[in-house]
Amino acid sequence: MSDALAIDVHGLNKRFGDKQVVDDLSLQVRRGEIFGFLGPNGSGKTTSIRLMCGLLTPDSGGGTCLGYDIVRESAQIKRRVGYMTQRFSYWEDLTIRENLDFVARLYEMPDRRRVVDAALERLGLATRAKQLTGSLSGGWKQRLALTACMLHQPQLLLLDEPTAGVDPNARRDFWEELHRLAADGISVLVSTHYMDEAERCHKLAYIAYGKLLVQGTGEQVIAEQRLTTYAVHSEGLSELSTALRGQPGVEQTVVFGSVLHVTGTDAALLAATLERLASRPGLRVERIDTGLEDVFIHLMKRSTDNYAGGRS
Repeated sequence: MSDALAIDVHGLNKRFGDKQVVDDLSLQVRRGEIFGFLGPNGSGKTTSIRLMCGLLTPDSGGGTCLGYDIVRESAQIKRRVGYMTQRFSYWEDLTIRENLDFVARLYEMPDRRRVVDAALERLGLATRAKQLTGSLSGGWKQRLALTACMLHQPQLLLLDEPTAGVDPNARRDFWEELHRLAADGISVLVSTHYMDEAERCHKLAYIAYGKLLVQGTGEQVIAEQRLTTYAVHSEGLSELSTALRGQPGVEQTVVFGSVLHVTGTDAALLAATLERLASRPGLRVERIDTGLEDVFIHLMKRSTDNYAGGRS
């Protein structure tokens, strides 16, 4: 593996019973890169993350994480990776300091008190160190979780939907911190459902029901789908969306607030359909750049759920 790669895995497969949860996954994440991992619920995102950091053993395939083999050297990987789960996983009946001290003990860190004091200062909670963790807001719990998984100075962060249920201001602050960490050379693999967060990643991958469908920069992902998108401004967008479905060239209609996005892969056919529509009074049609959300809705509709109701 090149020194420039934090993750380099190929052909990963994982089954639970008769369900193929991860299907021939190959992925590379560069050092100092924020890599966004997207896909619908039940897609295999969490299982893939656990395979890549040695928490799960693949049925087949292999690769390296931080230069260590994900099967034979998983213990080495775990000491060098920070993993933040979907749900807050620290103890709500312990104080903030006690939670951080417990994590420092797990990693057998020397001079624990100094390390925890420094972490509390960075977190801005030095004066509230004795506060019970359960009394923190969602945003502060998120910051505590990130601080805890950074205590041992990992080279790679694996973040599984870390901002779910957190308010917009806290999400923005969290992402600013991720970019500061990436600038220091720390790699970040993050799964998210938020398109504004996807746009802040250096690279993206979209996984649907175990299969990796597309990966690259945001611009590359959009260009690869070769979609044409129009914005339609009118009254009664919901009814208009329903009426347009199945029309020549129309493959997707999605209401975004006060505008309807109409998308298709046959640009000429779609243009002809919308040209006829534009003659209606009180209706305005304009071609726009296809966005990531248009692309991901398109990808989701093309994918087949092989694990309905199963785990992710």
